Amino acid sequence: MSTAPESSEPPSTKNPELQTRNCLEVSAGLVFRAGQLLITQRPVGGHLADLWEFPGGKREPGESFEECLRRELQEELGVDVRVHEELERITHEYPEKSVHLRFFRCTLTGADAEPRALGCQAVAWVTREALVNYEFPAADARLLEMLKGTGSLWQPA
Repeated sequence: MSTAPESSEPPSTKNPELQTRNCLEVSAGLVFRAGQLLITQRPVGGHLADLWEFPGGKREPGESFEECLRRELQEELGVDVRVHEELERITHEYPEKSVHLRFFRCTLTGADAEPRALGCQAVAWVTREALVNYEFPAADARLLEMLKGTGSLWQPA
């Protein structure tokens, strides 16, 4: 669980260094189902192409991180989700930009909800043990270690 203080302020307004860099604010979902976690593959030709990630996307002005996540999962996967607690906050510096990520536990709503690769290359449901078989962006490293070591996260909420 993250120990970052709660704040509705975006990091770019609190940290002068992030004001001068291209800082993206991203909301991502950790969608668990029957002991598996939903991951998506980044599109060909884009930033970090072909890597796997947790579904979500860039926050738009005036949008909460939770609203962003619901919108992005509908656009990318055609599913509706209930957004639960925030599990982690990470700010990562890539050479060309900074990324501030917030990860939330989510559940699919609707009995027949099945994610489809609409805005991504592929979707996969993976077990905790299988996470090592997928290559993720460097920004996800700390979260991946937490997921590999915390079996309780994989149990039904």
